[in-house]
Amino acid sequence: MGAPFDKVGVVGGGSMGSCMSMLFAENGLQVSVYDIKGENIENLATVLKDGLASDLHQRVAGFKDLSQFMDSLGGKDADKLLVFSIPHGGAADTVLSQIRDLLSSGDIILDGGNEWYENAQRRQKELAPSGIAYISMGVSGGYQSARRGPSISPSGDRAALDRVMPFLEKVAAKDPKTGKPCVTNLGPAGCGHYVKMVHNGIEQGILGLVNEAWEMLYKCLHTDLDTISTIFRQWETEGELKRNFLIGIGADICGRPKENGERGHVVNEIQDKVVQDADDSEGTGIWSVMEAAKRHVSAPTIASAHFFRIASADRAQRMKVVEAFGESIGAARKQHVDEGFKTQFIEDLRLAVYCGCLASFAQGLNLIARASVDEGWNVNLASCMQIWREGCIIRSEYIADLLQPLLEKEPGVTNVLTLQGLADELKRTEPHLRKVVQLGLEWNAHMPSLTASLEYLKYCGGKHLPSQFMEAELDYFGAHSYDLKSEGDGEVKKGKHHFEWKPA
Repeated sequence: MGAPFDKVGVVGGGSMGSCMSMLFAENGLQVSVYDIKGENIENLATVLKDGLASDLHQRVAGFKDLSQFMDSLGGKDADKLLVFSIPHGGAADTVLSQIRDLLSSGDIILDGGNEWYENAQRRQKELAPSGIAYISMGVSGGYQSARRGPSISPSGDRAALDRVMPFLEKVAAKDPKTGKPCVTNLGPAGCGHYVKMVHNGIEQGILGLVNEAWEMLYKCLHTDLDTISTIFRQWETEGELKRNFLIGIGADICGRPKENGERGHVVNEIQDKVVQDADDSEGTGIWSVMEAAKRHVSAPTIASAHFFRIASADRAQRMKVVEAFGESIGAARKQHVDEGFKTQFIEDLRLAVYCGCLASFAQGLNLIARASVDEGWNVNLASCMQIWREGCIIRSEYIADLLQPLLEKEPGVTNVLTLQGLADELKRTEPHLRKVVQLGLEWNAHMPSLTASLEYLKYCGGKHLPSQFMEAELDYFGAHSYDLKSEGDGEVKKGKHHFEWKPA
């Protein structure tokens, strides 16, 4: 193992890169920052003034010239540590082509962007023969956690990871219960970015659930925003949604009034569209859905939330559909209920959201497990839950306390729904989810994630599915064959029997 690094070069001076730069400086490193956008370097002084103690400013230097940036790290012959905080896709390839001649054996690159795992693996293979380690490193928690300590999911060359792990453990978020850093070597190749991708898929599912709960409270039960803030804060303080990050920030959002004494709340000024999937600025949600389909893992909570976002994105087009349909088909309906009903519904809704969160986690963990087997990564699912305990968007303490011990006891599980402790929780809370969905249908609420979670439990736990009829139809027109009920549980392969339903 080489000497610890005392310098780090951050490529990308946007919100994430600048926040990580300040975090690194506070932890004793000399930080050089480069960005192709000169304005990000010009703004660095202001960012430091607002966010970093003045006596640490000398530890952070900005560069517009790439050669000078690399020289600041010791030049070609020194072992260099680089952190990429740039968009996914071709940006990293462009930077690598520009600095390739300035890299040497012993250099380590930590790719902290939301990169497609196969891109990371390709770069690992290209650089390894030259002794340059390219680490696939998911960084979770948004720019606030990048500033105070993110959840980190690295993978790649073991020796390189052993060398940088003390640094990563120092800057990573810490589990408040145990003090353990929320980072670990997840394994070889690009599994670090894969786990981060799935983290974002789970996040997508939970965002959908919380979004749907908010509508039912606000638009269907016409609960005022300050009261919803109180409800969400209670949910986040204790019980099954304790320290659920998205519930917590939901409380903040609902309680945030407009500035300068204006009446009303900020959230009511925001258009009802999510565009980061549709404008290709974010790829992880799309990839999660694609990977679930490719690897034959049922993930409807995640997928339904994604398709809802896609439908919301082009608002102008949606307004044309509203004109064609009329407004009633897509409008949530206000209800007039007594306080007793409302109190009970809020409790049912809390447990329905929790049940849906468990479904989203189950789908994501099953996807990681399947990919790990397919790729030979040997990712430990309990370690995933450990690094998700703090500094990330899917932080949810009660859920982590439930799932991590179960996964530690069954490290090779490939379908977490078979874990009895999780199954018991899903069985306990499913009636509340079912009740909320039934009412939501009557109220015309938008519930893609809640309804998908309920259906997921029904068909994953269904002993007799109507797919026997689908199999017959497939055999009728395509001679796809089938197995017989009398032949046992069956295998995931083409059946042995064909019936000539109609001669050709």
